[in-house]
Amino acid sequence: MKTSTALHIVSGKGGTGKTSVAGALAMSLAKAGSKVLLCEVEGRQGFAQLFETEPLPYEERLMARSEDGGEVYVLAIDPEAALLEYLQMYYRLGRVGRLLDKFGIIDFATTIAPGVRDVLLTGKVYEAARRRVGGARSDFVYDAVVVDAPPTGRIGRFLGVNDDVAGLAKVGPIKSQSESIMTMMRAPQTSVHLVTILEEMPVQETLDGIRELEGDGIKVGSVIVNMVRPPLLSAETMAAMESGDLDEAAVSAVLDSVSLPAGAASGLLEGGRAHIERQELQNEQHNVLESSGARLLTLPRIAGGVDVAALGELAPFLKELA
Repeated sequence: MKTSTALHIVSGKGGTGKTSVAGALAMSLAKAGSKVLLCEVEGRQGFAQLFETEPLPYEERLMARSEDGGEVYVLAIDPEAALLEYLQMYYRLGRVGRLLDKFGIIDFATTIAPGVRDVLLTGKVYEAARRRVGGARSDFVYDAVVVDAPPTGRIGRFLGVNDDVAGLAKVGPIKSQSESIMTMMRAPQTSVHLVTILEEMPVQETLDGIRELEGDGIKVGSVIVNMVRPPLLSAETMAAMESGDLDEAAVSAVLDSVSLPAGAASGLLEGGRAHIERQELQNEQHNVLESSGARLLTLPRIAGGVDVAALGELAPFLKELA
């Protein structure tokens, strides 16, 4: 019997590729034979674009199946639909809830109070992670739930919103559910993975995110360093460029010897210097991350952007999390 459902929460500064990483992690888990639910909470339909399909409705839809029997289901969580579901589940207000929706009250409530949205979104994640096939002693439906969460600048508030709600609600289902959600967020089977690229601002935001989450008692699993460019020049070539031994005259002579335009030497050297500068920046920021003591996983830059095929390429790099 499955004793628990692993919860993987993926966050990162905008532009670091956290949606792609969440998708690749789900594929990696499925390759290991797991049944996975991949959740989106920001309403961007990022997974519809990633899997090249129509906009996703508010339902769990099978998106991929591995040769080892693993499956990836995708759910785009809609706050308004989640509130209707919540009202029906806890208060049996199905018809009343639909009337509230008809008059726009639900949309007003979830728009005017962002905290309400976060409570509903995390509540739906909790419900999916705790759902069982049958009765209380049966298997959980999913082996793992992967959440494409809000950016690192908002991840602490998003995951901790139920602490605030539990403090405000003295009794009743809202208080008990909020406490249960926070227990899950701090449980051993829950990990927050922070995605970054090797640039100063994303790295700093990642370090700030680690401190905030750990201060709230939420476990940080891995820092996933995304879109890492491989070195294109050997150490010997870089040393020769930096010392001046490899200059325009030397490059022109080599080009001329293989019947290539010698005039391209200047452009080649300029491109080489730009590449060395990027590599030095990468190395510097990688050292900053290493010095933090965080567990690092590295993903290569995929030329041409990330699509379904690219998720399969990235999945093996994340097998340590499976």
